[in-house]
Amino acid sequence: MRFKKTRDQEATIGIAPFIDMVFLLLIFFMVTSQFDVASGVRIQLPRVAAKTFDENTDKVKVIIDQAGQIFLKGVKLDMKGLEKELRTILQQKGLFSLIIQADRDVSHGIVVETMDTAKAAGVHTIIIAAQWRPQKVY
Repeated sequence: MRFKKTRDQEATIGIAPFIDMVFLLLIFFMVTSQFDVASGVRIQLPRVAAKTFDENTDKVKVIIDQAGQIFLKGVKLDMKGLEKELRTILQQKGLFSLIIQADRDVSHGIVVETMDTAKAAGVHTIIIAAQWRPQKVY
């Protein structure tokens, strides 16, 4: 019996599918990444181990720097000005979540006073921001 001899073909890797896959991964990471616009105020947030936050709600950020100065949308405000601005935003947007980003070295009393001012303005949800530190898995 005579068998047909086959030629051994050299194994090659096509570059076109590899390039397509790299571009798809690049597009995936670009679409799923988050871009956070910094307000220009330098603060150091306290660290936490668990990450809990609903990112689908409307949110307004109040920043308290190390000196205790309060900023809303990049504008320095006092407590009365903050209350007035929050009331205005509440009338325009309706319900929203207020995120307080306070420097870790700021006095606790200023943060509590800011929370009281926000409650007086009509804000129902207040979130204290912290820097998330993922736990190491060994």
